[in-house]
Order: sequence, then C-alpha cells, then structure tokens
Amino acid sequence: MHLLITGATGLIGSALVHRLEQEGHSITALTRNTDLAKKKLGSHHHYISSLNQLSNLNHFNAVVNLAGEPIAEKRWSTKQKNRIEASRWNTTQSLVDLLKASKTPPSVFISGSAVGYYGKQLDIPITEDIEPFRQDFSHRLCAEWENIAMSADSLQTRVCLLRTGIVLSDKGGALSKLLLPFKLGLGGKIGNGRHFMPWIHIDDMVAGILFLLHQDNCNGAYNLTAPYPVTNKEFTQKLGKRLARPTFFTTPTLVLKFLFGEMSELLTQSQQVIPEKLQKSGFHFKYPQLQDALENLDI
Repeated sequence: MHLLITGATGLIGSALVHRLEQEGHSITALTRNTDLAKKKLGSHHHYISSLNQLSNLNHFNAVVNLAGEPIAEKRWSTKQKNRIEASRWNTTQSLVDLLKASKTPPSVFISGSAVGYYGKQLDIPITEDIEPFRQDFSHRLCAEWENIAMSADSLQTRVCLLRTGIVLSDKGGALSKLLLPFKLGLGGKIGNGRHFMPWIHIDDMVAGILFLLHQDNCNGAYNLTAPYPVTNKEFTQKLGKRLARPTFFTTPTLVLKFLFGEMSELLTQSQQVIPEKLQKSGFHFKYPQLQDALENLDI
C-alpha cells in the first residue's frame, strides 16, 4: 500500500512507520521539519511539509492521521487549549477536504482520538457505546476531532477512530516521565489510587492500527487500550516491582491541581476503558496484562 501519515515522527507514528516499512509499504509523511524526520525515520520515505502540496489523495490507499500538539506538555491556558484544538481539528479537516476532492479516495481513513472522549466516569467498564456525562475539555476536544474525521465516511472510504489510552513504550511518552522519581524510590500513588488508568503497550497499539487498516468490515470508534485496565495504585505497585524500587509516597490530588491546574484531570480522572469492539472484531493483544507489558520494555 501507499500510505499518507501525519504525526509520523511521534511516539506512535514512528513505531508505525517502522512496522509498515517492514511489511513493504511505501509512506508519505507530513512533517513540519523534513530534515529531522529524515534523521528519525530514514531518507527513503517521501516527505511533505504541508497538505497544501496535495490537491487530492487519489494515489494513496490509506491515510493515518496522528498529528496533534502534545496534550500534557504545558499547562492548559486558553492559548494552549486553542493550540491543542487547532493542531488536531485543522489537520483533520484538511485531510477530509482532500478525501472529498478525490475521485478515487483512499479506502480507509484512520484518525486519532483518545479515551479523553469519555471524560470523567464512574468505576464501571467503558465500552465504545457509553456516552460521556461530563462535557469537559478532553471530551469536547475529542468529540469535535472525531466529528470532523467521521464526515469523511463514504461508500468509498471507511473511517476508524483511535480512542487511545496511555501508550507504554521505552522510547518516550508518559512512562518516560514517570521513571526518574520511581527509580529514585520516590514513586507512589496519586490520591487514594483507586482511579482506573487505561493503558496499552506500544506494540499492541501499532498492531491495532494495522489490524484496522486491513479489516474491511471495521469502522467507527475503537478503544485502543489493553483489556485489563488497572487502578493507579496497581500501576504504581507493578511499576515499582518492575524497577525493584519502593512505592511508599502519595501525591495528593490537590497538589496536582495546584501544579497543573485543569490539566491535572489527565492524571486523576477514572476511566475503566475496555477494547470491546476491537476484541469482538478478532484482534488479539500480545500484552493484555500490565506486568507482562512492563517486563517487555527496556526500562
């Protein structure tokens, strides 16, 4: 296949490009920094710096849209919220416009989203059918992002949405930010630690995307999370065990609220997300259990 990928230099995107390359597919990547992308992904791929360089997507078999300003890098000021929204919504809308301008559009459009779509939930299993009852920033961000992507759905192009949890990788991401305090013996749970944390191993994340690329009957939203979510307390204990470090400390939720403001909800809201649709479609996880996932990573 010939694929167009946005966000190709990110944590998920770079791992996906590597796998697609192994399978013999050709890739065009949208990137703001072509030289950096070539160093990271290789000079043999095709790179574009703007979607304005394309008038349609007739020559692509599939599009994977992973572009977006990192959501947890900076405090959520009004300006930063606008940047987070625009980086997702505008790129996705441009891709939709190109899809609609194509006489022979790609057969599949896979677009990013996140478990933030569900907002804060009670401690009940969350499948793709559950509707959010709290309209917070994370939900509004993902809901509009998904609405834009789904507008490309047609008889010629099916659309799949990736409601992604915390991606565990030894190449960066959320786990890398946790490692230092844990390795210093300063790791611990947040608050009472009872809130659920949806997670997924990077290999299963990439395999899930590839599965959706090739399954012609798959469309709509999919939870890209491991089938066994854990509480923050369980995550803390298992990470401490993996690193052979104590996990005695507790971070009060009020401290996080003071340090990060509204963004602290990413660390404290409970979401027991289950990948029901993905499993019913026939996908099998390589790392369904957290301990096995952590043991596999070079941390």
